[in-house]
Amino acid sequence: MPNPVAQLRSRLQSAIEGVLGSEYAGSDPVLRRSTQPGFGDFQANAAMALGKRAGRQPRELAQQIVDALDGDDLIAKVEVAGPGFINIWLSDDALGVAARSLLGDPDRLGVDPAEAPETVVIDYSSPNLAKEMHIGHLRSTIIGDSIARVLTFLGHTVIRQNHVGDWGTQFGMLVEHMLEIGAAADSANASLADLNAFYREANDRFKNDAAFADRARERVVKLQSGDEETLELWRTFVSVSLGHARDTYDRLGVLLTDDDIHGESAYNDMLDDVAHEIEAVGVAAVDDGALVVFTEKYDAPLLVRKQDGGYGYGTTDLAGVRYRVGNLGATWLIYVVGSPQTQHLDQVFMTVSRAGWLQPPARAVHVSFGSVLGPDRKMYKTRTGENIKLNELLDEAVARATAKVRDANPDLPSDDIDRLGRAIGIGAVKYADLSNDRIKDYVFDWDRMLAFEGNTGPYLQYAHARIRSIFRRAEDVTVDDSTPIVLADAAERALVLELLGFGDAVHSVAEHLQPHRLCTYLFDLAQSFTAFYESCPVLRAPDEATRSSRLALCEVTARTLARGLDLLGIEAPERM
Repeated sequence: MPNPVAQLRSRLQSAIEGVLGSEYAGSDPVLRRSTQPGFGDFQANAAMALGKRAGRQPRELAQQIVDALDGDDLIAKVEVAGPGFINIWLSDDALGVAARSLLGDPDRLGVDPAEAPETVVIDYSSPNLAKEMHIGHLRSTIIGDSIARVLTFLGHTVIRQNHVGDWGTQFGMLVEHMLEIGAAADSANASLADLNAFYREANDRFKNDAAFADRARERVVKLQSGDEETLELWRTFVSVSLGHARDTYDRLGVLLTDDDIHGESAYNDMLDDVAHEIEAVGVAAVDDGALVVFTEKYDAPLLVRKQDGGYGYGTTDLAGVRYRVGNLGATWLIYVVGSPQTQHLDQVFMTVSRAGWLQPPARAVHVSFGSVLGPDRKMYKTRTGENIKLNELLDEAVARATAKVRDANPDLPSDDIDRLGRAIGIGAVKYADLSNDRIKDYVFDWDRMLAFEGNTGPYLQYAHARIRSIFRRAEDVTVDDSTPIVLADAAERALVLELLGFGDAVHSVAEHLQPHRLCTYLFDLAQSFTAFYESCPVLRAPDEATRSSRLALCEVTARTLARGLDLLGIEAPERM
C-alpha cells in the first residue's frame, strides 16, 4: 500500500480539481501534521488561498472539498474547522497496513525517488593545500557530504567536486620562499607540519616585504606557465597535503576520495579560453590593464585576468561552471561555501549566465553557512588566536567520548570501547553542526554535543542501540512485512505517523539543502519511540499478536533511525 500521507495528498488534489476545475489540477493542498491531537492527524489549509483566488468563501470551499474527497478506505474522520481548515484523521487500519509495508521496504523505508532525477555537481570541502585542515573546513565538508548522500539516495546522479586550492598566490609564495632559503632540495621529505611552518614564514614575508611579494607573484605566473622547477616543487607540496586531507576525510567518514579532487590547477589550461571568450561576447572588459566584469549589483568588479597576465580564483570558478555544465552535463550546481563568499559567487553566477554558459534548466545554488563560535561567541580559535586544527578537534572529541563510554561500561573490551568512542565522538561533532540551521552561527559546546539526552548525536545513536537491545533480549524473533501491525494505543499511532514522515523529511532536505530538517525529524522520531516504549510494553505485551506488532514497530523505527543517521554521515552502533 502506498504511503497513506501521499495518498491523502493526491486525493485532496483530485478533490480540489473536481470542485474548482482543471486549471487547479495539482494544487498544493497545504497538508501538514496537526500540532494538537484534537485537530486531527493532519490539516489541509489550502482553502484560504484557493478561496481568495477563485472568489469563493474559504469555509464553504473547504466543505465542498471534503464532500468531494474519496477517503472511505483511508480516512476515519474529517471535519471543517475555523475559517476553512480541514482536519483529517486517518484510519487505524490504513496506518497499520502502511507501517507493515515499511518492513517490506528496508532500503527506502517509503521514501520515493526524485520525480525528475538530475546530474548534480556538488562543490564542497575545498581546503587550501600546503596547510593543515582546520575547523573552518568542518562545515563545508560535512554539510556537503550529507547533501550528497541525500541526493544520491533520491536517485540523482551526484558528482562530487573537491575544488581544492592547489594553485595561485599561496603556492607562488611558498615555492619562492623555499627556493630562496634553500629548503627546496629536501622538500620531498617535508611533512605537512613543515609546510605549515614554511607557509607562515612565506606569508609574513609576502605581507611585509614588497620585493618578495613581487617575486612571489612572478612565481605564480611561472607556475601557471608550466615552469618545470616550479611545477616539481608544487607536485611535492600537493602530494603531502592530499595525504593529510585523505586521512581527515577517513576519520570524518565523508565520502570524498582522490577521484573527486578537481582543484584549481585542473582548470589552468582553460583559463586563456575563458578570458578570451567572455571578452569576445562583451561580458568582460579591460580596465586599467586588467580584464574584469562589472555588474550593476556590486561596486567592485569580478577580476578575470590580472595586470601581469596571471589569473585568480575568480577565473578558475568561471572555468569550473563552464566545465561542469558543458563537460559533466550538470543541470544543478551546488556550492557549499561559507557566507563570506556570497558576493563572489553571485558575481560568478551572473557572469556565466551572461556568457551563456549557465542557461535554464541548468542553475547554480550557493549553499552558504555561518561560523563555528567559541563559548565567548567569537570565532572558535586556540588561546593564541590560531585556527583550531581539524584533526586535533577530532582527537579531543574521540578522547572525551571514549572516556564517557569507559566510565559507563568499564567491563567492555577495550577494542569495543575505542570503537564506540570513535563513533560517538565523530558523530557528536557532525550532528552538533548539522542539527543547526546552516545559515546561522553556532556555539561549539563539548558538554552539550556529547550529552546522551536532548537533540544530540549520542542521543539518537543510543535510541537506535536501545531498540537493537530489545531484539537481543527477545530471542529468535523475526518480523517482516507479513507481521500484522495493530494500533491499539495512541502512542503506537503517533509513532507510525512519525515513521510515515521520513520521506517528506528527506525530500525537504533536498528541496531546501538544509540537513537540519532531517536532524529535527530524527529527534522527533526518537522522542515518539520513547513515548511508545514507555506506554506500550513490548517484550511483556499482553499477548503474542501485540508483542509481534510492537516488535515490528521497533524494527521499522530502528531501520529509519539508522538510515537517517547514515544520510547525515553518522554511524548507528548496534550496542552502546
